[in-house]
Amino acid sequence: MKKVLIIAYYWPPAGGPGVQRWLKFVKYLPDFDIQPIVYVPENPTYPIVDEGLMDEVSDKAIIIKKKIVEPYGFASVFSKKNTKKISSGIIPNQKKQSFIQKMLLWVRGNIFIPDARVLWVKPSVKFLEKYISENNIETIITTGPPHSLHLIGLELKKRLNVNWMADFRDPWTTIGYHKALKLSDSASKKHKELESQVLNTADIVLVTSETTKTEFQALTTKPIKVITNGFDVEKVEKQPLDEKFTVAHIGSFLSERNPRILWKCLKELIKENPSFKADFQLKLIGAVSQEVLDTIAEFRLNDYVNNLGYVSHKEAVAHQRKSQVLLLIEIDSEDTKSIIPGKLFEYMVSERPIIAVGPEGSDFAEIIKNTNTGVFHQYDEIEKLKNTILNYYTEYQQGNLKANAIGLQQYSRKKLTEKLASILNLKSKI
Repeated sequence: MKKVLIIAYYWPPAGGPGVQRWLKFVKYLPDFDIQPIVYVPENPTYPIVDEGLMDEVSDKAIIIKKKIVEPYGFASVFSKKNTKKISSGIIPNQKKQSFIQKMLLWVRGNIFIPDARVLWVKPSVKFLEKYISENNIETIITTGPPHSLHLIGLELKKRLNVNWMADFRDPWTTIGYHKALKLSDSASKKHKELESQVLNTADIVLVTSETTKTEFQALTTKPIKVITNGFDVEKVEKQPLDEKFTVAHIGSFLSERNPRILWKCLKELIKENPSFKADFQLKLIGAVSQEVLDTIAEFRLNDYVNNLGYVSHKEAVAHQRKSQVLLLIEIDSEDTKSIIPGKLFEYMVSERPIIAVGPEGSDFAEIIKNTNTGVFHQYDEIEKLKNTILNYYTEYQQGNLKANAIGLQQYSRKKLTEKLASILNLKSKI
C-alpha cells in the first residue's frame, strides 16, 4: 500500500468548510490502496469546533500530531471576540473597524507572513524530515489555507526531494480577504514571492476550480489538476419540509457577501404580496457578520429572520434538506470568480432548489446550470432575481417545489478520491 503524508491544519474537532475536503479524501483513500498519514497540530486554536466530526475520521488513517504556537491565542488577550472573528475569516467593513480590529488585521497581514500559523513551519519540518525518512514515505501533500503549510512542503522538498502535491482549497494572493489585511508593499511582495516558490517547486498543484487553474498557469509551468469539492453519503434521517417558505443561508455570511439586491427583492415581495409576507422566513445558519445583520434590519426584514447561529455539520445537512430554498452568495468581485463554496455540493444533493448570487463568470454558476440544481443571478439582475423567488414561492404554494438534479455522481467524494488516487499512483513523479 502506497504511503501518503497529508499535512493539514483543519482537522476534527475543527468545524466549518475547511475540514471537509481532506477528511473525506482520507476516508476513501484506503479503498484505492493508499495509506493516508495525516499530520495535524496537537493544540490548535480553531474558531469553530464540531466534536461530531471526530466520528467521521477513518480508523484506517494514521494521525500524527505536534504542538503549534498560535498567535491568535496571545491576540485574544486584547480582544477574544475580534480575534475569533478574524481567524474565522469574518473581517469587519473597513469603514466600521475599531482600532483593535485595524491593529489585529495589520499584524495578521504584515508580521505573520503568509499567515498566523507560520510559527509551525520550522518545528514541523524538523519533525517530519525524520518521520518521512524513518517511514519510507515518498509522497507528501500540503493543503492550504493556511498557506504557511505549503512552506513545510517547500522545505521538505528541498531537503528530501520527496514527491510533493500542493493543494489550494482557495487561492493565495487573489483571495477576497487578502486586500483587507492592510499589507505594506514589502509584505505584499513577500506573499507573491512565497506563492511563486510554492507553485514552481511543487511537483503538482491541485486546485478546486478552473479559474484558479488558469490564474496559476500564468505563474508556473508545473502540472495543475482540478479536483472540486463534493458531497458524501450523509447519515441523516429524512427531513419533513419546513411549513414556512424558508429561504436558508447555511455557512459563514461575511460582510463582503452582503447581497443588498436580495434584501431589496424580499422587501418588495413582502410589501406587494400578502401571502408571501405570511409564509416567508429567512433562515440563517452559521456565523453572520454584524454588517449583514445591520443591512437586514435596514430593509426591515428582522421580523422574518430565524438566526440559528452555528450548528454541527450534521444539523446543517438536516437544515439543507428541510428548507424550501437554499441561498448561495459570493462576493461581487473579479477575485471571487474562482471560488466554488464547498457547501454547493451538499446543497445539490439536498433536492432543494438553489438561488445563487455572484459575479459574472463565476465557476459555480456553470455547475448549477449543468446539474439543473437552481438559478444563478448576477448582482445587477434584480428583476430576474425577484421573479426567481416568486416562481419558487408559487411552486411552494402548489406543493411541488423541488430540484430535479442531473449528473451529480461526478461530484461524489468517493469518485473525486478515485481521481486523486489516480494522480498519486502515477509511476512517474507526481
